[in-house]
Amino acid sequence: MMNLRCLIVDDEELGRMLIENYVQRLGFTIVAQCRNPLEAMQIMQSKEIDLIFLDIQMPEMSGLQFIKSLTYKPLFILTTAYPEHALEGYTLDVVDYLLKPIRFDRFTLAVNKALERHRFKTEMVNVEQEGLEKEIILVKSEHRIHRLKLSEILYIQSLSEYVSFHLNGSRILSLGALKTLELELPLSQFIRVHKSYIVAINKIDFLDGNTIQVGKEKIPVGPSYKEQLLTHFNK
Repeated sequence: MMNLRCLIVDDEELGRMLIENYVQRLGFTIVAQCRNPLEAMQIMQSKEIDLIFLDIQMPEMSGLQFIKSLTYKPLFILTTAYPEHALEGYTLDVVDYLLKPIRFDRFTLAVNKALERHRFKTEMVNVEQEGLEKEIILVKSEHRIHRLKLSEILYIQSLSEYVSFHLNGSRILSLGALKTLELELPLSQFIRVHKSYIVAINKIDFLDGNTIQVGKEKIPVGPSYKEQLLTHFNK
């Protein structure tokens, strides 16, 4: 099972001890226990933390104020005796909200949610890193296998059972599907903009309504892909 490096933040010793016991029973790592957010900040400067069990009602700084103060945010599970704070906690994208006294079965459910989210984040980071390291793609066309540099691909078009790789001044036709290429190409460099098109992000000249300009070509943007495309434009 994937490990979680956990930090416990609670001004009550009994609360910290209970969470510590639960975390140990699940087999995850406890990096430290803190009595307040200020101590937690010091720990986070030198230790890598995946998940914080955070009490809300604490002197000097509340748990919610602590979350808002952070630039980099690990995963959070809130622990409190006051259910009225739940809604604000969820607006801060916390994993879950545990009401004291905390039952072990409910605690386990919350940690499983955190584990799933952590696994997803880790996989996405790995995908991005693989994409940065990848420089070529092997493409079979007729009886030849071409080594295409990713930097030379303008866009890829689906043509029934074939895909057409459009390069600077040439194109290569290969048997295949865009769905397969979408999984193979690095997300940091290519984006699906239409059911029939994948384009190189850095080759897009501009977006004009529901079309993009790539070199001399105007490529349609499908409605279901436009929001993701706009996200890249806003980075």
